[in-house]
Amino acid sequence: MTFKIKLAGASAAVSLLAMGAAQAQDPVSLTIVSWGGAYTASQVRAYHEPYMELNPHVTIINDDGSANALAGLRAQSQAGNVTWDLVDMLPSDAQLACDEGIIMQIDHDAMLAAAPDGTPASEDFLPGSLGECFIPQIVYSTVLTYRPDAFPEDNQPSSIADLFDVENFPGRRALQDRPGTNMEWALYADGVDPDDIYDLLRTPEGVDRAFAKLDEIRDHIIFWTEGAQAPQLLADGEVAFATGYNGRMFDAIEVEGQPFEIIWDGQVVEWDGWVVPADGNNLDAVMDYLYWATDTQRLADQAKFISYGPARASSAALVGEHADLGIDMGPHMPTAPENYFAPIVLDNDFWVDYGDEMRERFANWMLQ
Repeated sequence: MTFKIKLAGASAAVSLLAMGAAQAQDPVSLTIVSWGGAYTASQVRAYHEPYMELNPHVTIINDDGSANALAGLRAQSQAGNVTWDLVDMLPSDAQLACDEGIIMQIDHDAMLAAAPDGTPASEDFLPGSLGECFIPQIVYSTVLTYRPDAFPEDNQPSSIADLFDVENFPGRRALQDRPGTNMEWALYADGVDPDDIYDLLRTPEGVDRAFAKLDEIRDHIIFWTEGAQAPQLLADGEVAFATGYNGRMFDAIEVEGQPFEIIWDGQVVEWDGWVVPADGNNLDAVMDYLYWATDTQRLADQAKFISYGPARASSAALVGEHADLGIDMGPHMPTAPENYFAPIVLDNDFWVDYGDEMRERFANWMLQ
């Protein structure tokens, strides 16, 4: 691990360095689990490739299993065969895994780098982003995106309410096969203020109201599971609307040249980050990687490749142009003032407390 260690004398320091150099030559293979597509590609370029260049003995293997990360961690833990070394996970799932003891608790100031000015990690990561077992990388949002050519020029959608208006905006809708975002948007489209959504969802009446609103578009939905599927469904013309992660949609529009438009109204804002499986086989190498990959510069580097905001305050000033396109990334961030006019900040406590119940009911609703 990359920690500051005080040694009694120079001889001890020399011995430790020599021993570390010898150990550093032992080959290490790290399996890092993430979401695939443009997001994993941004991690590869910002973190994995530079780290392997600095540490030639380390090989990083990508596994696109984050959509089912909680189930995967549970299964590996129960089998006593933990094969994942580091997992990209959502905060609500991370809290459940933490409560179950299948991921490590994190001492943020001891295990993570301080900001360049010496501000400890616990004060540099954005308020509310750190978890007991969770290290945030990015702030991102789930947004609604549409194909302008699916509608007349004088009747283009502009709000979440339009997703539920099949009369004025006909066509298939691609929604993720999980209740998160869909439940929030159903109430928002039904006139509920963003500040009141979770209070209402904590009541049976609120849940029924959300499903009643979703029923209005049930026959027009195609469900997606993996993040890469949403922009692909739009690109293939299979749907007129698709929910999706703002970075994926940015990549499709700006990198691939797809003719999509993002609707920022009601964007659901959330953190995403790392968890360390308990009982992993390469803990020292994992923690060394994490110390390096979550420092101020590295988190800013990821924004060169995808439009997700870095989770450290000290990284914000370092966000510049896209590495390949040369465009200013600031306006494409979910937190840009022109985009952040009606956000719904995802309530992780709600999804920890009610997630299993909501997922069961949503799964049954999808089968109707």
